[in-house]
Amino acid sequence: MRNRSVFAISFLGLMSVCLPACVVEAEPSEEASETAAQEVFTRNAFTKNALKASALTTDRVATGELTGNPLTTDAIAGSSDVLNALRDPLAREFLKYAVGCALPAGQSVEVSLDGETHVFEGDVGLSPEWGRAHGHCNARCQGWVSACMLARVNHLGESLPISMRGQNKALELEPAEQESFPHREGAYFGDLFAPQQLRFACRSPGSTLIRRVCGGTGADAEGCVVEVLGECDDHCGLPASDGSFRNCSGGDHTIPTTVTIFRQ
Repeated sequence: MRNRSVFAISFLGLMSVCLPACVVEAEPSEEASETAAQEVFTRNAFTKNALKASALTTDRVATGELTGNPLTTDAIAGSSDVLNALRDPLAREFLKYAVGCALPAGQSVEVSLDGETHVFEGDVGLSPEWGRAHGHCNARCQGWVSACMLARVNHLGESLPISMRGQNKALELEPAEQESFPHREGAYFGDLFAPQQLRFACRSPGSTLIRRVCGGTGADAEGCVVEVLGECDDHCGLPASDGSFRNCSGGDHTIPTTVTIFRQ
């Protein structure tokens, strides 16, 4: 990823989400994005609690209004259901990572609640169309945002440098990043906006680095917040030239919107 400000966020956890979601079938084409500007790496501190439930995701009406409308200040201000959900601090933490994954650096969403203004900053830019006038987050958008959010989970809520790669313009790789982050951790994919969330991961063959997400040794993923399916070679298509896996399968779905993480 290239030239963008660091998304380093320290967090309280978000707990138990069930969002509306869609899982899309495998497609060969790359995702287009207005912005390919990325930094050498992105950081992560999204806690497992943030994935499991918040007022924003358990309220199906609020979730539908969030994904069915533009990810903009005006659109959120116009939805009483989304505003009410965002009174939950866990929902605000979830939205922080959703905005960071979807929108590019330089874009932000402001939410005024009870006399206080909360600013959610764009960062990676995987689904910039969601932030445009008349935009919404369709199945592919939900897949990219979900994969990005899953990839940013940290079992201890700590911020560590990671290299995020995938078949999306916003994740184009620079040679310096490839050299600095040579160790492939695994791939992440699913749908955090579905009524029953899909949270999948697979390990790079022989890697135990997935303990960043699951805790423990990284070899035993029992009790992990994501379902670790096994080795990526058994669940995904052949990796691309940047080392990222494509078209990974889980829950009887093949999901092209997959994010692969590399570590230093």
